This record gives sequence, structure tokens and C-alpha cells, in this order.
Amino acid sequence: MMHNPPHPGEVIKALCIEPLGLSITETAKALGVSRKTLSELINGRSGISPEMALRLSIAFNTTPESWLNQQMQYDLWELRKKKIKVKQLKAA
Repeated sequence: MMHNPPHPGEVIKALCIEPLGLSITETAKALGVSRKTLSELINGRSGISPEMALRLSIAFNTTPESWLNQQMQYDLWELRKKKIKVKQLKAA
């Protein structure tokens, strides 16, 4: 488990968009999504769906699984911080 993983939107911005000198608008257009949709993802207000993972994988020559894994790691990290209370079940 990664320690304090970044939100996948930060990764997209830092490793995909900025190195290519792209704007959010240009990137959103290339991905076939609205500027608002991409902006919400980049700013950590939404997560990566399977569809977005596929779009990102095609645009940036990656795998959809890598994007979904990053989202899962981030989501699990956030949930673990909440210390969810669950009783462990055992066979009788």
C-alpha cells in the first residue's frame, strides 16, 4: 500500500498535461470530455471512472488499469483515514 498517494488528477496534471504544454481545454477536447469534467478530476473533486481511464490510456499511451489502480489506492487511503468501525465475523 502506498503511503499518502496523490489524487490521480495531480498525476495527470504533473506527468501528462504539463510536460506536453497542454491546457485543460486542449486536453479535455482531445479526451472527448468537457473542460468542467477534466477540471474537476484535475482538482480532486472527482475520480477516474473506467471510461475516463480508457480515454486517458489512449491519449497518453498508458493502460486503463494503471489509472484505475491509482484511483483505488487513493480511495482506500482516504477510507482508511476515516477508521470505519466494523465487527469482524468468525465462523461458529
